[in-house]
Amino acid sequence: MIIRQLAIAIGLGLLVGLQREWATTRIAGIRTFPLITVFGLLSGVLAGSLGGWVVAAALLALAITIMVGNVGHYMQGDQDGGITTEVAGLVMFTVGAILAYGHTEVAIVVTGAVATLLYWKRPMHAFVERIGEPDFRALIQLVVIALVILPVLPDQAYGPYGVLNPFRIWRMVVLIFGISMAAYVAYKLLGPKAGTLAAGALGGLISSTAATISFARMGRGGPAASAAAAIAVMIASTVVFGRVLFEIAVVAPGTLSLMGPPLAVMMGVMIVIVAGMWVANRSSPDVDLEEDEPPSSIRSAIGFALLYAVVLFGIAFANEQFGQQGLFGVAAISGLTDMDAITLSTAELVGSGDVEAATGWRLILIGGLANLVFKGGIVAVLGSRRMLGLVALAFGLSIVAGAAILWLWPG
Repeated sequence: MIIRQLAIAIGLGLLVGLQREWATTRIAGIRTFPLITVFGLLSGVLAGSLGGWVVAAALLALAITIMVGNVGHYMQGDQDGGITTEVAGLVMFTVGAILAYGHTEVAIVVTGAVATLLYWKRPMHAFVERIGEPDFRALIQLVVIALVILPVLPDQAYGPYGVLNPFRIWRMVVLIFGISMAAYVAYKLLGPKAGTLAAGALGGLISSTAATISFARMGRGGPAASAAAAIAVMIASTVVFGRVLFEIAVVAPGTLSLMGPPLAVMMGVMIVIVAGMWVANRSSPDVDLEEDEPPSSIRSAIGFALLYAVVLFGIAFANEQFGQQGLFGVAAISGLTDMDAITLSTAELVGSGDVEAATGWRLILIGGLANLVFKGGIVAVLGSRRMLGLVALAFGLSIVAGAAILWLWPG
């Protein structure tokens, strides 16, 4: 057993040491890190017989050794303000120690994380440099939304239909803003020149409506720009259905097998349409997603919470008063500008048994088709005539396909 752990410790140490050697650090490299990890392993083994103080003493000895080594370099005029390698050495010692107690999976995951963080120095620093004051403010507001407001809200249903639960409503706010913020961070990492495919995909994840407005304005730059902007709009609208499937999987995972297939087919049809547009306009230049405000703010969170509550109540009311036809009307209206509210509310009601799954996915798809109509209107107002023609063709085919799915899908 100890031989296997020793081999793993050497391998993990070599991985981090190789990265540090490649980065030409002066403290530790490809030989030192395996020794540090083995030192941690042996300390953990001895602690099993002599007591936990062995690990503490060994870690203290390692820290003193690193400090002494640094003093020598400083006295020689080798100044380096960072302590990343030193901290990595202490972490790898701990990795070796937990290997001695049989936590192999944890040791491997931690080592992988350490190596990745060390390697991503430049991209991460570049990301921090691209973060402005509005981005940091949005991050803090997301923390407030998720970790301050959510825990204090009552987990209790209110209202005549028992569907207005403040905690559950705000939990949906956290989910939606978490998705949008993650996409925004990815946009920051990739930069504004990521190309049409990435711009459309990230735009669909952050806000497909906002992305459509941005791309429609870019579509006025000539025929080539119109084609590229139309493709980006179609990509963003396609990604929306992927986002919808993810939201259903999170909110009501037990219903995904019932509601997911027709929505996945709809997404597949739109992917085929996007591919056709891409092939037909291969020479079009890339478009970029415009720099915009980060998607996380207290005001917008409250706005989405109110919208979600209205849609949730509207579906319950329509189901009670008007039956299925009333539900479809609510779906079409709510889906015009926002797909998240109708998706989350429907998924929750299907999960609780208040709405049938066969009706639920149809509500979401009707909302999606209404959303396409609304975004088509945006392009008609802001985009060029050529862009409108391409988007109208793509959206028209998508709407026909969606109507066919609504009509022909069994159940």
